[in-house]
Amino acid sequence: MSHKKLAIRKRIIGTIPVLEVVPQEQVYQALPLVIYYHGWQTSKELVLTQARKIANEGVRVVLPDAMNHGERKTDKSTIPSLTFWQSIHTNLFEFESIVAYFQRLNVTNGKIGVGGVSMGGMTTCALLTHHPEIQAAACIMGSPDLQAYKDRLQGHARMFQLFLPKDYQDLLGWTDAYDLAQQPQKRGNRPLLFWHGTADEKIPISHVERFVLQNPSEQITFVKEREKHLVKGTTMELVASFFKEHLA
Repeated sequence: MSHKKLAIRKRIIGTIPVLEVVPQEQVYQALPLVIYYHGWQTSKELVLTQARKIANEGVRVVLPDAMNHGERKTDKSTIPSLTFWQSIHTNLFEFESIVAYFQRLNVTNGKIGVGGVSMGGMTTCALLTHHPEIQAAACIMGSPDLQAYKDRLQGHARMFQLFLPKDYQDLLGWTDAYDLAQQPQKRGNRPLLFWHGTADEKIPISHVERFVLQNPSEQITFVKEREKHLVKGTTMELVASFFKEHLA
């Protein structure tokens, strides 16, 4: 694979700090657009290597800082999972505004992909429930099953005797509408890549295994490896090849 010279630009879209990664010679061309989301308690800079690999395929990649992260970092709430779910919720609120920004610049060709790591992978699956304009998606170490993850966090809080509001599930009621596991038909027949480590200690691989088993499709690619909650270079190459195949 030949490596293109890439332009990396910082932008502020409304109040959202992003990095835009695009081949230097194609900066002003209409290209496929991939929005790629980082994980919990990290930042857009930590998925920059992945963005470079995708952009090298002739794709414009945009890396937002989620609310409470990176340039938007705040103190994490002592109430378990409050900051986590707020961050995903804000990603969902802001997705359309990011896409619209690049559409106004006339630098997208109508092909849109989303992807992300961990919390960003959960954001990716949630977006599929409401955005038919997304043509391909990659969930890396994430979960399509928001209810299962809510239950897991609630169980941890009880185990460690941490405070959790009695109406925890109701407070997160919005997640039902964005839970891909509860409404898999909303994926349509769009290409969806899952990558997950069999020894993942943070987000159980069982969430993805169950979804894939219950929703067999040639358009779902599921790759699992003997890894923990960690993304290696070979996985990044896989993601880049996936978007090249389906968008570039």
